Amino acid sequence: MYYYLIALVIVALDQWTKYLVVSRMELGESIPLLPDIFHLTSHRNMGGAFGILQNQRTLFIVITVVVVIGIVVALYRIGRKQPRVSTALALVLGGAVGNFIDRVTTGKVVDFLDFTLIKFPIFNIADAAITIGVALLLLDVFLDSRRTRREA
Repeated sequence: MYYYLIALVIVALDQWTKYLVVSRMELGESIPLLPDIFHLTSHRNMGGAFGILQNQRTLFIVITVVVVIGIVVALYRIGRKQPRVSTALALVLGGAVGNFIDRVTTGKVVDFLDFTLIKFPIFNIADAAITIGVALLLLDVFLDSRRTRREA
């Protein structure tokens, strides 16, 4: 149950920040928080990560439903036995649901975190949670493979 709470917090934070951006900023407006380094920029993305597969709303909705079901099943099976993996899956679940809500309700994902220093694509809290969750999963695979090699 703890892991679903993590996912719920991610969804709530993601949707709240997106609401603030949509309700208080014009589309395309950019507010420098750290000039030439980090801005809040109101942007909409009709595709996936880095703007790929633009206008493929149905595809993203179907993929998200499949991913969410897979994560729920995985969390049920592993629960607290593998806390790092479960935490990673909870982050991915929260991020996936956050962006899913945008896609279902408006067809566009609200992005606003803009690292202008490195010209990184504009993203949101859900994207960050997914990225961190995937990084934790990769870390777990790496650590598990090292442990397996040492035991062999």
